[in-house]
Amino acid sequence: MPVTIRRAERHDLPALGRLGAMLMRTHYDFDPRRFLPPGQSAESGYGHFLGSVIEAPDSCVLVADDGGEIAGYVYVALEPLSWKELRGPAGFIHDVAVAEGARRGGIARQLLAAAIDWLREHGAPRVILWTAAPNEAAQRLFRDLGFRDTMLEMTLELENL
Repeated sequence: MPVTIRRAERHDLPALGRLGAMLMRTHYDFDPRRFLPPGQSAESGYGHFLGSVIEAPDSCVLVADDGGEIAGYVYVALEPLSWKELRGPAGFIHDVAVAEGARRGGIARQLLAAAIDWLREHGAPRVILWTAAPNEAAQRLFRDLGFRDTMLEMTLELENL
């Protein structure tokens, strides 16, 4: 049975929380000084967070439904002009996560294509995302989809000075 990309629903929140916590652990492993530690309640916390945005008119959470199992998700939102970031209105891909056992099968690509379609349909003139510097596999996928480098985040830990 093929994977179906659809809007997230409330009953998906436990699976979304698990995937969001996986995303947190991955980023924390990349750089524990930069990213939040997942902690004991990461699954419920992330599930609650995504539950707070799934019905908002300016955001969308899409899931990859593989026969009733959530194999991945993408969270996108419309963002207004930002003087702080020196950019006009944009669509922003906040999260894309695929369960470890479901990777390398095109699910991330399907989720991103659906997210970009949603943003286009909602008037976003461009799509922006951030990716962790060590996440070379994700960066290759993003470049394959036409994304280009525009900014580089740099962090200085003040305790080292």
